[in-house]
Amino acid sequence: MNRRKFIKNTALTGAGLTIGKSLIGCADKPAEDSKTAVVSSESSSKAKLPLVIATWHVKEATAKAMEVLQAGGNALDAVEEGCRVEEANEKGQSVGKGGLPDRDGNVTLDACIMDKYGNCGSVIYLQNITHAVSVARKVMEDTPHVMLAGEGAKQFAISKGFEPEDLLTDASKKAWEKWKIEAKYKPIINIENHDTIGMLAIDQNGDISGACTTSGLAYKMGGRVGDSPIIGSGLFVDNEIGACVATGLGEEVVKTVGSFLVVELMRQGKSPQDACEEAISRIVNKPNSNYKDFQVGYIAVNKKGDIGTYSIHQWFSVTKFQDGVNEQIQSDYFNKA
Repeated sequence: MNRRKFIKNTALTGAGLTIGKSLIGCADKPAEDSKTAVVSSESSSKAKLPLVIATWHVKEATAKAMEVLQAGGNALDAVEEGCRVEEANEKGQSVGKGGLPDRDGNVTLDACIMDKYGNCGSVIYLQNITHAVSVARKVMEDTPHVMLAGEGAKQFAISKGFEPEDLLTDASKKAWEKWKIEAKYKPIINIENHDTIGMLAIDQNGDISGACTTSGLAYKMGGRVGDSPIIGSGLFVDNEIGACVATGLGEEVVKTVGSFLVVELMRQGKSPQDACEEAISRIVNKPNSNYKDFQVGYIAVNKKGDIGTYSIHQWFSVTKFQDGVNEQIQSDYFNKA
């Protein structure tokens, strides 16, 4: 998915950790078809709908979501179908099948989804089921709960007709075996070797939905969960105001309840761009923040269809499909030193 160069300007130091280019090696420069200009903070009341925006370079995913919207589908269907494209992309090694495993060799998935009514569903530490985002939707629609985890989530998925399969591909297994040669059993917080697809959509009716799905931090401790399946951290939708999705080091997003914060800042009158920038500032300005050693990025959209995106470090990008144009846009960022 060409979106792993997530900490180009950060320190790549970690005790005993060897990570191949396949884990963090995006192109050193933005893709040729990407815009070099950052997203403007100026709002426009004439933004054209429908709209799809997602983290990273995921044009096939945004194209699928827009296909759903242009066929008259709603925003919830669009974000689910868009995320499923990346979950089935074995080459991505960060979402769904083919995702990089935890340090014990288990591929575990986290996902959530949220609709225009504020309903939401989430799965945590899901194994052997490719389309975690669709299981999350089933949790939302077919249970009285918001979250299901681990074996319970898996058994629920199977009961709903999802076919279990081995998610550890040969490529990911080889990468894990290479990592084990020198790896030390402790979290390496200053290496960002994962990413996420988070997607937001506004349909023809002006209704907003969002979804987020990931295989999480590569070689994480067994049981580790980041921000992606946590409503309010990895994703939040308020159909009266707007929506936000996060990517990056999940622990740091959780500490500031980042996506909820962005939406609440928009409720207070900030543009999506200003809200994303303020949310990043909450992270980098904390006492003794070690923000130079990790990345966090946000994308946001308001009810009018204005967008915002901001990250701590350079090379975070988003894909936007609007008014017939499916394009990659480089995000503005904080650490320009």
